[in-house]
Amino acid sequence: MVNIKRYFIEKNMSVVKVDEYLAKQFYRAGYAGVDVYRTPLGTRVVIRAERPAFIIGRRGQTIKTLSNVFENYFGLENPQITVMPVENPDLNARVVAFRLAVSLERGFHFRKLAFAALRRIMAAGAAGAEIIISGKITSERARYEKFRAGKIYKTGEQATYIVDKAVAHALLKPGIYGVKVIIVKPERTKDSIIIKSPEEIGINKESTAKEKEQKEEMGEQISTQAQESSSQQVLQPQEESTEEKGEGETQ
Repeated sequence: MVNIKRYFIEKNMSVVKVDEYLAKQFYRAGYAGVDVYRTPLGTRVVIRAERPAFIIGRRGQTIKTLSNVFENYFGLENPQITVMPVENPDLNARVVAFRLAVSLERGFHFRKLAFAALRRIMAAGAAGAEIIISGKITSERARYEKFRAGKIYKTGEQATYIVDKAVAHALLKPGIYGVKVIIVKPERTKDSIIIKSPEEIGINKESTAKEKEQKEEMGEQISTQAQESSSQQVLQPQEESTEEKGEGETQ
C-alpha cells in the first residue's frame, strides 16, 4: 500500500529541488519561480523569469537541455517546459533580490542599489518594502544595513498572503553578501476599512437631497402641529376657569 503522506512529501521535494536548481542556474535572468503540474501527457513545467529569452536559449537549445535534466536527474516524466515573463518584476521579491545580487557582483555601491530598488518597488504600487544587505559591506567585520519604506507586515494573517520574501547571495572578494527582500503587495488587508461613495453603492445624490428636504418639511409640519395642539390644551382650562368665575358672580 502506498503511503500517502510520503508520496506527497517526495512530490513536493522534487519541486523544491527543481526550484533550487533553476534559481542557481538562471539567477542572472531574473528567475522568479516555477510551477509543476501533472498532466495525462506528462509533466508540465512553467518557469517564470524577467528575461525569458535567456532561459529559452538559441533556437531552444537551453530548453532541450533542461528537459533532459528534469527527466534524468529529477524524475519528471515527459517534461513539457513553458517559459513565461513576470507581469510586474518590481513586485516580485525574488527578481529584485537577484537583481541586487548581480549588481553587487558588478561592483556597484550597496546603498545606491538599495535606495534605487526601494524607489522602483514603491513606484510599482507596493504598500511597503524592506531590503537587508549583510556582509563585509563597510569594514572587515561583518554587519548589515536595513532599508525600509512604507508599511511592512511581519506577523498576522495578512503576512501570509500579501508579503513576498526572497533571499539571494552575491560572491565578492571580501566574501559572500546576503540580500533579503520583503515586499508588501498592494492588496487589501483584513483590518482595512473602505468608505464607499454614494455613486458606488448606487445612490443618487439628487434623490437623497430631495428625500432630506421632504423629511425636513415633514419634521417642520409635525413640530408646528405639536405646538398648536399644546397651545390649545393650555387655552382650554383658562376658558373653563373664566366661565366658573362668571357663574359665581351671577350667583
